[in-house]
Amino acid sequence: MTNATRSEGEKIAIYLGLGSNIGDREGNLRRAIERIKALGLEISKQSSVYETQPVGYSDQPWFLNQVIETSMFAALTSTQVPVLGDPQAIAAVKAEALLSELLRIEQTMGRERKIADGPRIIDIDLLLLGEKIIAHSKDNEGSRYIDRTEVFVPHPRMHLRRFVLEPMCEIAPDFVHPVLKKTGRELLASLEDNSRVRISKPRSRPHR
Repeated sequence: MTNATRSEGEKIAIYLGLGSNIGDREGNLRRAIERIKALGLEISKQSSVYETQPVGYSDQPWFLNQVIETSMFAALTSTQVPVLGDPQAIAAVKAEALLSELLRIEQTMGRERKIADGPRIIDIDLLLLGEKIIAHSKDNEGSRYIDRTEVFVPHPRMHLRRFVLEPMCEIAPDFVHPVLKKTGRELLASLEDNSRVRISKPRSRPHR
């Protein structure tokens, strides 16, 4: 097996953030997860479901938020990624293909983008794709971005959001932000976001 083949077949841990504040919020999260599974993604971990105070646009219902862990699925590797010599370019194409599928799930579930940070039936954010860094510049702690791609990995605001970091740290407490080089615990400890976040439904524990 060549290095290129081994790299393309490598499983990369992916973290997705889910949110809903319209209708059956918990049901919306469940349906989104089922549709993500239907893409060929195996869900390895799910955080508790958290009820969270809206951030940015406050005149709306509280959200239910959750973070899930999965890995890159074979369909992207085999059918949607051209043979490229640059592993970073391969990762960018994979991320764009994955994000396109996630946006399609949002659309088919009825999401409408009328107000920035406004109410939504479902929101699915690509938070992390292993240790890959896509479209971030190296200055100003990753707050600026380069390229024309719509994909930014890690998610450009995940380190600023309590509703992301708390469920993320629950299932991956030792993750390291690839750009900021800080652990999730460190990011959570220094967070300026004081919005309220509370567990609505504890995560299921594996049977022993």
